[in-house]
Amino acid sequence: MSGIPLADGRRPAALLFPLSSVLTTSALPPATPSRAAAWISAFRPRTLPLALASILMGAFLAASRGRFNGAVVALAALTTVLLQILSNLANDYGDSQNGADSVHREGPQRAVQSGAISPEQMKRAMLLFGGASLAAGVALLWVALGFAGLWVFGAFLVIGLCAIWAAINYTAGARPYGYAGLGDVSVFLFFGLVGVGGTYFLQAYRAATGWAEALPLAVLLPAVSLGCFSAAVLNVNNIRDIRSDALAGKITVPVRLGPQRARLYHWLLLLLGLGAAVVYVLQHYRSPWQWLFLGAAPLLIFNGVQVGKRQESMQLDPLLKQMAMSTLLFVLLFGVGQLL
Repeated sequence: MSGIPLADGRRPAALLFPLSSVLTTSALPPATPSRAAAWISAFRPRTLPLALASILMGAFLAASRGRFNGAVVALAALTTVLLQILSNLANDYGDSQNGADSVHREGPQRAVQSGAISPEQMKRAMLLFGGASLAAGVALLWVALGFAGLWVFGAFLVIGLCAIWAAINYTAGARPYGYAGLGDVSVFLFFGLVGVGGTYFLQAYRAATGWAEALPLAVLLPAVSLGCFSAAVLNVNNIRDIRSDALAGKITVPVRLGPQRARLYHWLLLLLGLGAAVVYVLQHYRSPWQWLFLGAAPLLIFNGVQVGKRQESMQLDPLLKQMAMSTLLFVLLFGVGQLL
């Protein structure tokens, strides 16, 4: 249920409408080897594992409580991937139009910025993935809820529409909220609370006898962990791009705080994420295996230390992938520890 803009661009991070207008051979330009490579690059595949981490966490938590539903998890994963690609395309388009992707940009060159994909082509692709995200999200809600909870279906439909809006309007639209420093909030909500909590709820709802069973409050602790670590990925990205973002008027959290306080904020995210996981295990302790997630702690601490040490923007770029992969490892270790 996540899909907001994050990591290697700036992203944090479903009402059906007909897809016939976009599901045509003209929806995307003809694929040539170079054009296909440009589109694959614009999809930003390396952001997808982190986007799927919240679905994995929700699946592990549901399995540990006897609520796992493979069909729901698969559809949640598909919806998340489509939303993340939509977010990445919108980020590419929005930053090219608002000036954040310019000659001053420290990160990798983007598709619209470089001219490999035109703005009109990118907008058609956004429409295509927006429609696909919506269709996948509705299918997810139908499989998970059916007629068992129509008002819950409606509530999650609104959440899904908000996710699509958030994916597009981080850097695109008339008033992109990423330019006001709200990307961290969006990432925390959609990659943390909504992604983890929503995935758990959709698996547990039909068999639950009440709200406390459908979504135990304790499940929100691992959701907080994942929200914090995902926001930390975005924070590394934004510290790297602090100069070009400031020049473009993109007031991210690091631009607002300054480079040194942004690094302290990074430590806050890491420690809160680990702390929430520790509290969850203490509250639900059954086996020493539940501490398995601490195996990811040295990598997270390493990331915090290196973000503090590396002052040159491009020196931070490898830490984006390292933070994202550390988060994924944390989820895997945490989940396996809950099952053993």
